[in-house]
Amino acid sequence: MPNYRRANIDGGTYFFTVSTLSRQTFLLDDDVRAALREGIALVRQSHPFTVNAWVLLPDHLHCIWTLPSDDRDFSARWRVIKRTVTQRRGARLNRPDLMTARRTQRKQSTLWQHRYWERLIRDEHDYRRHVDYIHWNPVKHGYARRAEDWPYSTFHRHVAEGIYPPDWGIDASITDDSDFGELE
Repeated sequence: MPNYRRANIDGGTYFFTVSTLSRQTFLLDDDVRAALREGIALVRQSHPFTVNAWVLLPDHLHCIWTLPSDDRDFSARWRVIKRTVTQRRGARLNRPDLMTARRTQRKQSTLWQHRYWERLIRDEHDYRRHVDYIHWNPVKHGYARRAEDWPYSTFHRHVAEGIYPPDWGIDASITDDSDFGELE
């Protein structure tokens, strides 16, 4: 197996994609969303970070975080968040049919894919592209007609802050996914 190297920059801003194992569709369940919020709050007590953008879909999530200037350890944060959801909701969501010998050996659940995808944001243009991608994602996947129709997103916060106009995501000039390139 190759030695996988993650981007590690103190105070970096990162884009993440985190998926459920086998793309199970439980992330929008009320109890799972509550456990996600709990995990985020728990980890922020000891390892603060800023959530710049977020979207939650049934089987995966995308987000952008900025870490403190002296910190680069996003992996520890994801461990706590994923573990919290697993501990709170694992009994209900565990899928013995998805359990493998390797997962058993590693004491992993069947809720999350083992790895996640991260990308260091390079500059303001890169940041803007990824924030747009996050907020457009429910429309791309057919879960909403417009970005404002999707309740599980920071889009509404960004509208309130004046970052987006309320009608963003319905203009024909941005409905072509090619505007976002290959981010997933």
